[in-house]
Amino acid sequence: MRTAKFSIGQVVKHRIYPFRGVIFDVDPTFANTDDWWEAIPEDVRPRKDQPFYHLLAENAETEYIAYVSEQNLVEDDTGEPIRHPQFDEIFEEQADGSYRPRDVDMH
Repeated sequence: MRTAKFSIGQVVKHRIYPFRGVIFDVDPTFANTDDWWEAIPEDVRPRKDQPFYHLLAENAETEYIAYVSEQNLVEDDTGEPIRHPQFDEIFEEQADGSYRPRDVDMH
């Protein structure tokens, strides 16, 4: 099994489409529905045998949840803050500007 290139809390952007986001979960291989996968145009459909990332994503118009293959992500080095409305529920910013998941109280 491959090791994921990106980690939870890392800000990434899509290699082709104009959106970016922060990773909140990682699947070691494809773990969505076949219908979802088959809806992707065949010429840009990713391989299933690679890590897939759940992102709090945003583009110029809106914020949403995205599921993206590792081959279609690159690191976002703009330093722009994430504006996704769920961001503060899941992450907190560190002194160095990186993001880490909030401690979740299970009591």
